[in-house]
Amino acid sequence: AVLKQFVGGGYGGSDNVITDEAELLQHQKLEKLYISTRAGKHFQRDIVRGVEGFIVHGSKQVEIGNKLSEDSRKYGIENTCTSGGTLEKAALSFGKARSQIEKERGNLLKSLGTQVAEPLRAMVMGAPLEDARHLAQRYDRMRQEAEAQAIEVSKRQMRTREGTGNPDNMLKLEAAETKLQELKSNMAVLGKEAAAAMAAVEAQQQRLTLQRLIAMVESERIYHQRVLQILDQLEGEMVSERQRIEASPIPNVDSTPPPPSYEEANGLFTSPAHDKFGENVSYFLGEVMHPHQAESDIELSLSVGDYVVVRKVSNNGWAEGECKGRAGWFPFEYVERRDRVLASKVAEVF
Repeated sequence: AVLKQFVGGGYGGSDNVITDEAELLQHQKLEKLYISTRAGKHFQRDIVRGVEGFIVHGSKQVEIGNKLSEDSRKYGIENTCTSGGTLEKAALSFGKARSQIEKERGNLLKSLGTQVAEPLRAMVMGAPLEDARHLAQRYDRMRQEAEAQAIEVSKRQMRTREGTGNPDNMLKLEAAETKLQELKSNMAVLGKEAAAAMAAVEAQQQRLTLQRLIAMVESERIYHQRVLQILDQLEGEMVSERQRIEASPIPNVDSTPPPPSYEEANGLFTSPAHDKFGENVSYFLGEVMHPHQAESDIELSLSVGDYVVVRKVSNNGWAEGECKGRAGWFPFEYVERRDRVLASKVAEVF
């Protein structure tokens, strides 16, 4: 309603009042300040609402991310199929990194709440803006009163001209003119006071809003930088592990001695199964790391990912075992011992 009075019909309705250029400029300045501070208030309110919505949505993301982190950590610790393996390590690393990312996200949300939303909300609801607007409203009401008084003066002047020499009309005219001058004088003082208050509020709005926008950008920049560092480290760990696996040396088949002789095949010169450090062990399961194509009836063809029961190990680097219902010899270096294997994988061996 006040804005309508400023912009619409309140001002400029009487030429008897707006005869002073300074007063007109004062009115126009107040009008611009009123519109500017209103827009500034609405912008601050929009920022507060946007940040509050971002915090609510972000808190849900933190909850989901922490659940994913916990699931990854649990898989890496409890899964018996990958204990000590590459996937276990990757799951643990991912879970740790995810937890760190969600912690940084939580810090971001807290920062946006305390450094952006709260200060802007306080100004939107604060007294300085309302006090300045009240001064502007008082100025507007006084100006309307002065307009009405100016009309009254015009009427008195007309009556005085029509009733020449009437003392009563002259006295009433003088009283009306005196009251008009007082209103104009008070209006000028109040206008300056209202303009100064509105200008101060506008400057504070501009300064505070800019500061909070910068704080929001800085908080998000720090968050994304830290997340990038976490992801770079995680990617480095996972890629390094993948490269280690892909770069594992393939045994040189050309340097591998031929399969055991007849006597060795019948156990005359074989030793009990032993690990790669030369220690005697009982039968064990091995995972095929490199494929082997049998070249004789006593050899056993193997594919990567197969599991084989290692029963004998020859002194010349060959091992005898069973895989998928077939038995035979194969290069011992082509398999790696596994202490824990899925039951379904054990069933495939036989």
